[in-house]
Amino acid sequence: MADINELKRRCLAEIDARREEIIALGEDVYKTPELGFKEFKTTARVAEAFRAAGLEPETEIAYTGCKVSTPEAEGPRVAVMGELDCIVCAEHPDCAPNGNIHACGHNVQLANLFGSAVGILKSGVMDQLSGGVDFIAIPSEECADFEYRDGLIDKGEIAFYGGKPEYLRRGGLDKVDIVLQCHMLEMAEKGKLCTVSTDTNGFIAKTVRFIGVGSHAGFAPSEGVNALNMAQLALNNIHALRETFRDEDKVRVSAIITEGGGLVNVVPSSVRMEIMVRAFSLEAMMDASRKVDRAMKAGALAIGGKVEINQKIGYMPLKADRRLSRLYRSNMIAFGGADEDSFVEVYQTAGSTDLGDLSQLMPCMHVWAGGVTGGLHTKDYRLADPETAYILPAKMLALTVIDLLYNGAEEAKSIVAAYKPAFTKESYLEFIKAHSRVDLFDGSAL
Repeated sequence: MADINELKRRCLAEIDARREEIIALGEDVYKTPELGFKEFKTTARVAEAFRAAGLEPETEIAYTGCKVSTPEAEGPRVAVMGELDCIVCAEHPDCAPNGNIHACGHNVQLANLFGSAVGILKSGVMDQLSGGVDFIAIPSEECADFEYRDGLIDKGEIAFYGGKPEYLRRGGLDKVDIVLQCHMLEMAEKGKLCTVSTDTNGFIAKTVRFIGVGSHAGFAPSEGVNALNMAQLALNNIHALRETFRDEDKVRVSAIITEGGGLVNVVPSSVRMEIMVRAFSLEAMMDASRKVDRAMKAGALAIGGKVEINQKIGYMPLKADRRLSRLYRSNMIAFGGADEDSFVEVYQTAGSTDLGDLSQLMPCMHVWAGGVTGGLHTKDYRLADPETAYILPAKMLALTVIDLLYNGAEEAKSIVAAYKPAFTKESYLEFIKAHSRVDLFDGSAL
């Protein structure tokens, strides 16, 4: 068996040799940003990069998305993931005409994914490793565009808002034991190179429709039941709830009105909202969700209308596996130019990711790498250092795979054995089903 450091050097050399291909992929994806489950051009570009490197991808893995995999083999299987979708930020100078922009860094993730894949698969190091690896370009991490996704759900095309739980449902992770992923974030502390462990909020997604009665706003407003007034009261009620949330639960309630009425001289009969209720634990999510439902029903009750609340568990809280994080950290010190003071050890954030769902079932690593500036999801988000953003995380992800699967995959086996999942796949799917429902409250009857 070859020395592990020799395998790592071979892997790093392969990534360096393909530096221009890796960066080109990230730059190309940046030019064609697509929202979740619409990433057809992005999937095609990633698949093209794999094929150009001599790797044949499987496509349409979770409606969109693609992957390359090593053959089935005895031992643990590790998945490295990069996300395909973008966000909307119409203020960003690089955004598409529809406002789409990769101010989330997912284009960089895909370059990291591709770089780690060629490092492992084209260097020949896999011959010295046990188990297997999937390199997965996964759709729809940003939970938005609910109406479009509800339409796909109604047609039976998907069952989840997030690409990772959708891929899980389809059986794509049935043989995967560990998941590795990296996001991009400006390091707030000078001298820090990355954040090695992340815990996040989960959330419940709600699409809400307030139902009133239309009437002429000038001649006969008293004959109407104003759905917009219901929504406004509901928002005020939610604001009044905020002091009931505990600080440690990191509760966040975000809401937008997606339909606010038709003509200004007609009392609005239908108003639609999208709401995300986030919290740091499942228990806190459920508590906050009940309170938000009560606030919306109170708005409908006060005006004498109806409210229909369609809710789904969006994403589960993420609890990153610390042993996986330590492997990445060690490789940064040994091969990435870091020292002991180069890291933010743990980042606990009220943001959310569908990697949280997978972390409830298996060990998951979530790292924040640097090389970007500006706030995440804002007009100021920019790539600052191609080497730090595109290349360094690709190398560190690949080296972490080597650590996990070297010497009979001893490290991977140990991490999997020590992990205590909150759900099995079956109990997870049942939990999601049990908490996905439509509730119609009729305030006009009271």
